[in-house]
Amino acid sequence: MLRLILSALLCLLGVGLAGGGAWLAWLGGSPFYLALGLAALGAGGLLFARRPAALWLYALMLIVTLGWSLWEVGFDWWALSARGSLLVVIGILLLLPPVVRSLHAAGSPSGRYGMPAGALALSLLVSGGVALYSMTQNPHDLAGAFPADRMNASRDVATGGVPDGEWQSYGRTAYGQRYSPLKQITPDNVGRLEVAWTYKTNQLRGDTDPTETTYEVTPLVFDDTMYVCTPFSTVIALDPVTGEEKWRFDPYLKQPPTKTTQHMTCRGVSYFDGAANPRPAQTPAILSDAAAATGGQEAVLAGANSSEVTTQAAGVPQNIVAGTARPGDPNPVVTRDRATFVVSEPSPQCIKRLFVPTSDGRLISISARTGEICPGFGGEDGTINLWANMPNVTPGSAYATSPPVVTTHALVVGGAVNDNASVTSPSGVIRAFDVYTGELLWNFDSKRPEATEPIADGETYSENAPNSWSVGSWDPELNLVYLPMGNQSPDQWGGNRSEAVERFSSSVTALDADTGEVRWVYQTVHHDLWDMDVPAQPSLIDLTIDGATVKALVQPTKQGEIFVLNRETGEPVLPVTEVPAPGGAVEGDFTAPTQPVSTISFNPPRLTGKDMWGATILDQMACRIAFRGLNYEGRYTPPTTDGTIVYPGNFGTFNWGAVAVDPERQIMFAMPVYLAFTSKLVKRTNDTERVVSSDADPVFNENFGAPWASRMVTFTSALGLPCQAPPWGYVAGVDLTTGKTVYQHVNGTVRDLSPIPLPFKMGVPGIGGPIITGGGLAFLSGTLDYYVRGYDLQTGQEIWRDRLPAGGQATPATYVGADGRQYLVVVAGGHGSTGTRAGDSIIAYALPE
Repeated sequence: MLRLILSALLCLLGVGLAGGGAWLAWLGGSPFYLALGLAALGAGGLLFARRPAALWLYALMLIVTLGWSLWEVGFDWWALSARGSLLVVIGILLLLPPVVRSLHAAGSPSGRYGMPAGALALSLLVSGGVALYSMTQNPHDLAGAFPADRMNASRDVATGGVPDGEWQSYGRTAYGQRYSPLKQITPDNVGRLEVAWTYKTNQLRGDTDPTETTYEVTPLVFDDTMYVCTPFSTVIALDPVTGEEKWRFDPYLKQPPTKTTQHMTCRGVSYFDGAANPRPAQTPAILSDAAAATGGQEAVLAGANSSEVTTQAAGVPQNIVAGTARPGDPNPVVTRDRATFVVSEPSPQCIKRLFVPTSDGRLISISARTGEICPGFGGEDGTINLWANMPNVTPGSAYATSPPVVTTHALVVGGAVNDNASVTSPSGVIRAFDVYTGELLWNFDSKRPEATEPIADGETYSENAPNSWSVGSWDPELNLVYLPMGNQSPDQWGGNRSEAVERFSSSVTALDADTGEVRWVYQTVHHDLWDMDVPAQPSLIDLTIDGATVKALVQPTKQGEIFVLNRETGEPVLPVTEVPAPGGAVEGDFTAPTQPVSTISFNPPRLTGKDMWGATILDQMACRIAFRGLNYEGRYTPPTTDGTIVYPGNFGTFNWGAVAVDPERQIMFAMPVYLAFTSKLVKRTNDTERVVSSDADPVFNENFGAPWASRMVTFTSALGLPCQAPPWGYVAGVDLTTGKTVYQHVNGTVRDLSPIPLPFKMGVPGIGGPIITGGGLAFLSGTLDYYVRGYDLQTGQEIWRDRLPAGGQATPATYVGADGRQYLVVVAGGHGSTGTRAGDSIIAYALPE
């Protein structure tokens, strides 16, 4: 019976391989699968006929497959496994006594293992030996180490006034470095880290919340208090030594998630220290009669807040995606309330304040001491309505997901705008508000970059203008704000982009912090058709290059380039080369002839058929067939109606987690990720009908009003596995003075990605960023397995890890508590779009007391 089962299995395998192999060969791919399929059919037939030659033929199949596999991929265990694991299992079954006995004629000695069985056993031993040897190899690792003198380097570095033991901004300081000078935890003692406390927010993703309801927050720690926000815009203050809750601020969201709510995210809150930056004396712009009569001692200034909506014809049709308006209906206009409010010295509890972005489009000022509203910021309710002067008012379609940039007197606010929903999206305008009053100081509308004076009431910003949804940085000395810029919708078709849009799309843009005027722009992708918006906070660092100090900016990108620019001028510090790019855009669009490549480049090698992968040789072959059926000429192959491979995909080699830079050692630590996506343009016949998404889902990639919708998905097999072979994730260390990658190591296991929790180290994707400490360590929790890890910064080797209760897709922080101990704090709340387990844990680690 077993012989007949195996005969049928070999015949089925042969039919699959021969049929698929013929198709692949016809597409121009490898003919090996066709030949292997025919051999499997032959072996199955011989087995059915009880011919010992079946074992001879199968042994030959194994040896030839092994030789072909080594020729294609070398001693790469995971690539070899995809090609040979199923064949090896069948080979072992063929050597079982019932099968061997069944191949001998009646009356012959039973159980005899002759030459055919011996040949098969030998082929299995050779295959097993190659497998064991390949398991010891690391073909994707780059081993290296920074020299000892580099690790012991000591320089005077700018801190922006942030004490060593505090973490006051998303990137610790306004420079966005994610570097702490703390040295209590070192490579020698990091293995002794233990959980000091755990806190649960009791706010979890619900069934009615968007898929992208994500814990991406980096805690702030100062004045013996830790501050975190949840995806639901709730702010919580904790004791950083015990984890006990001090207070909680609930903004009471006015707008529940709708079909136009793509995200529920809060990456953090912003902090302003009024004691260090006192409000300068000034004459208010608008005085009430009573205030004027008293000489302005209690000046009454026009506010910048209103939740009141008046319907006016604003010249821009309302976005109809929400189903709340008809084509041609006027845009509901939210104006800045002209009612007056008293401006006086802030109350003592609001000298130090937090700024809280909410998912219903508000910006709220609260006391860092008590969590109470700071009245007078925008109005008595301490709120600015970010929908003021917006076109295309659509609930849930635009809000600030990242903490605003705080300068000495201004709050610079960008925002996320729904990706690829409609060409009539809200504006991506960037605005600056007075940190005390909420007065609008300037606005940068990238479609009207010269019009930085505060917009007049009744007017609207440009619809669908490129936005800045990630975190910005600020140089106090140069007084420049650096903003990573996105695109206008749609990302995959650019036939209608204006000159201004082309200039600012997918760029890092430096603005004067006082006026909003453009100082320089550096574009990282020309005519972006791949959703390669700049996703990460720029890191500001002074580098020593050829003996001279250069004020530099390090900008990670989704496509894997790390641009090192002069932050005064925007000129490259490390060389950038323009290289030819593929053509072939759809009708009405075009492609840029060249694209920039930096000295520091994590652009992976171009995919080929041999890079395709699977759990077995069958789905590995299916991925090769799919690969051959898609358009792919390397990075920047334009989207087409037939389907295109986008690699690296728009998940990003680097995303909002950014990189960490060490200003003393001038080292960068990063987590490059490699996932291929596919993009297919679908013709739209009207401006309202869904063609690529369900009516029950948030609107993604429909591109209402554009000629094309887009289907963008990860490039996976029928089993849901990536079609490209692992590794999919690494950690890397780079010398920022030369651009040399010193080490790059496969990072992360598939324990939480596979049906069986096996801790295989395959290198998994991640989202969230690393930090570096003065003690010579890097920490990272963003991988899609549930671990926080510590690495030796000198070599990049993992030297500590701890299990998390949920996905840790956030950037950690480190600080010194009132007890004098250095702590590491990690947020484990999961990330909806990556499928990691949802949670609500804040976990702090420290060395034993």
